[in-house]
Amino acid sequence: MVLLLAAVATAIGVAASVGSASSGSAKKSLAGGTYRIGWDTEFGWTDSFDPTGEYLADGFGIYTNLMLRTLVAYPHTAGPAGTKIVADLATAVPKPTNGGKTYTFHLKAVKFGPPVNRLVTSKDILYSMERLANPKDGGQYVFYYDDSELGAIKGFHAYATGKAKTISGIRTPNARTIVFNLTTAEGDFLNRMAMSATAPIPVEVAKCFEGKPGAYGRDVVSTGPYMIEGADQVDDSSCSALQPMSGYDGQTNLTLVRNPNYDPKTESTGRLALPDSFVFTVDTNTDDIYNKIKAGQLEQNEVSAPSKPIREWATNPSLKKLLHYNSGDGTYYVTMNLTQAPFDDIHVRKAMNLIIDKDGLRKAWGGPISGTIATHIVPDSLEGNILKNFDPYKTPGEQGSLAKAQAEMKLSKYDPGHTGKCTASQCKGVLFIQGERFQDTQMTPIIVADAAKIGITFKVRVAKPAYPVIQTPRKNIPISERPRWFKDYADALTFFAALFTSKAIIPSGNTNYSLVGITPAIAKKVGATGDLTNVPSIDDKYAVCQAQIGDARVACWAALDKYLMLNVVPWVPYLSAYNVYTLGSTVAKWDYDQFSGTTAFARVAVKG
Repeated sequence: MVLLLAAVATAIGVAASVGSASSGSAKKSLAGGTYRIGWDTEFGWTDSFDPTGEYLADGFGIYTNLMLRTLVAYPHTAGPAGTKIVADLATAVPKPTNGGKTYTFHLKAVKFGPPVNRLVTSKDILYSMERLANPKDGGQYVFYYDDSELGAIKGFHAYATGKAKTISGIRTPNARTIVFNLTTAEGDFLNRMAMSATAPIPVEVAKCFEGKPGAYGRDVVSTGPYMIEGADQVDDSSCSALQPMSGYDGQTNLTLVRNPNYDPKTESTGRLALPDSFVFTVDTNTDDIYNKIKAGQLEQNEVSAPSKPIREWATNPSLKKLLHYNSGDGTYYVTMNLTQAPFDDIHVRKAMNLIIDKDGLRKAWGGPISGTIATHIVPDSLEGNILKNFDPYKTPGEQGSLAKAQAEMKLSKYDPGHTGKCTASQCKGVLFIQGERFQDTQMTPIIVADAAKIGITFKVRVAKPAYPVIQTPRKNIPISERPRWFKDYADALTFFAALFTSKAIIPSGNTNYSLVGITPAIAKKVGATGDLTNVPSIDDKYAVCQAQIGDARVACWAALDKYLMLNVVPWVPYLSAYNVYTLGSTVAKWDYDQFSGTTAFARVAVKG
């Protein structure tokens, strides 16, 4: 990946920047100040910043670097070193016993921040797991722990479905010890326990939000070096007295300040915690964000990178040293719902892959510096580069081919005259959900124009925010350009489990947007309607791969990826993304967090 980044950088005249922006250990002189981040359009949370249901990299980056500590975590740096499991709340990374099915963790003496101000106990971690299991509390990656799905924690499903009052696979023999018993050996269980939803949650605060998904996001209690501003002013004596912390308004501003209860002596993940505060501010004027970065009024951008500013940073000698881009281990894609016309026909889905100008979509994100053209689903880094040269829908310059798309369309039931166009009524005025980012406004006209070449017209609707709409199966959204997916940890399972298994299809917060594997029973449960007769399933193939380890596991995932692209075709993947950041001259130290795919906020500093 470093060589590829260097090649791209050479082509545009900018030195590749991978990992830390400064060498050497942080000095006391770097401590202090405010690190300010301009966030375009919307925060885009999946659960209003509630860790139980927050499922985007941006949330993970803030939580794991600044606010929440989990039993095990990652070192907050770039590259392979950044995906190594290290102890955090736990005194050490445990070795599994019982044939790989039992994990015992012993806790350090770590305190909750205000307003709770007490030691974290094993019961607090147990409560976070119970909250994750409770379907009324908004958990969005429950499948990593549910023993009815990925073979994880014993009794998790029974608790989640109300058949048991406790999770039998979790024991808390004392305040400093928690034991997990699994149904089968899971080689990636420690990775799962580094996810933000497993961080301890104090019941005395969170109980006030039971059955109210997302509501705890305004009162998240910290265990990390920073807390939401105003946490120390919150009265947690009763639920009626509890008010939202002043530093987070829920929409446009998130201010974090030092947690007075954080003890750096308990730190083992590399958090430096140098700035005194962090301010994340939404600004719908992206030009304003970049102008403020240049003026020294912001330290960096977050999320998006419009092409015009990126070109300026890449070519301006005074700015190019402040341009950073790293492998995001993620894929951007157009999703198609396999139950909705005309995308219930595989030939239409293949034709979409052949007609879309993928290079044009990439240009909306800044061109080659934003990443490489994606030709399949999972990033090559997670599949050992086995599919590096696999491009089943290759077109000249990756700009689309009308001839190839028309040839595929002629095979569709929606082209009864074999004209090469989608002529049936179902091809007209198809609902298309667009996000509200700058890039969304640039990509939609390309997709609309390309689809029209093969007879498909869209009724475009801008959703603010888009994710809750496309994540609700009963809304029956046929197509959207909004999704992108990044690994949860360094295993391709984190793509397949959430995006394509039938068990991942849930009434809200659903991430299997294409509804691969949906059955009449599942459709009834989630309220989806449409043509279910030709929806394929990958559940059996997924189960085979899940049971593999080592090289065989990697090869199996690659084969499943290939199968999806040839026999299911749920997406039009177009970008294997880099994460691109423009920094201000006020940044004294910067690093990249390979786990979350965001800035390593735990390791940044501001000048003076």
